[in-house]
Amino acid sequence: MKIADILRESRKPFPSIEIVPPLKGMSREELISNIEPFMEFSPKYINVTCHRDEYEYVPNPDGSFSRKTVQNRISAVTVAGLIMSHFKVEAVPHIICAGATVGDIERELDNLYYMGIENVLALRGDCLASEKRFSPTPGGYRYADELVSGIRNYRREETGRHFSIGVGGYPEKHFEAPNIETDILNLKRKVDAGADYVITQMFFDNKVYYDFVDRCRKAGIDVPIIPGLKPLSTARQVHILPEAFSIDIPLELSTAMEEAGADREAAYRTGTEWCRKQCEDLLDHGVPAVHFYSMGKAANVAEILRTCF
Repeated sequence: MKIADILRESRKPFPSIEIVPPLKGMSREELISNIEPFMEFSPKYINVTCHRDEYEYVPNPDGSFSRKTVQNRISAVTVAGLIMSHFKVEAVPHIICAGATVGDIERELDNLYYMGIENVLALRGDCLASEKRFSPTPGGYRYADELVSGIRNYRREETGRHFSIGVGGYPEKHFEAPNIETDILNLKRKVDAGADYVITQMFFDNKVYYDFVDRCRKAGIDVPIIPGLKPLSTARQVHILPEAFSIDIPLELSTAMEEAGADREAAYRTGTEWCRKQCEDLLDHGVPAVHFYSMGKAANVAEILRTCF
């Protein structure tokens, strides 16, 4: 079932989960056991992140170097197929511009089409570790709105609109955007290109989300905007997440987490309780769904779902 239809037909808010494909070496049974705890809550769908290939340079006998592609994780398409076949739950693999040509993406869409997957999240993707700014692959898409348009037109003459397409939104703006107004205009381009809904980057102050939704509506963005939450579990994340995702953590939360310090249980409880309160407030404000970034950790997300849903 398409996510656009799920959002339209659902009579009450529901949770969705995002997981990270495992590193190579994890068995199928281990992956299933990591996802199993979420099944208690009958998720409507599970998002599967996509990580672009990295490169390493291998020395040749003559002293030169050859570039070798390094794939550390199982593909999002593979994990999505497992979720749908084993759990009978809709899967939403992420599709990214980064590291792919238009032809590469079309072949990936072919795989999804023949597997019966009809939902994707379209993202530009991140820079390589060696890059300061994003550089598109020759023959690839530069921006996410181009990717959305390409997906929307896939097999259109045969199926009309085969894929339901989600896109990312940034309540605190994308770090490359000069201001929030420009970033929202960029988001509108993605919606105008055919996106059905928006999932936001994680945030820790609900006022930021409400302001973002208000700005989006004034800009003419009328699709569902699903808030994304991530419960903190360690004091270290107070420093890691802002750097990794260009987000703010409220002073009250950062102080409480740092006071917990090395007391892992206290840090876990502080982060989980903050996220639970965020979720309850969002539900009170009538959001269509709440999206949880699990990052491979099920316990704290499951605890919040058990309380709020």
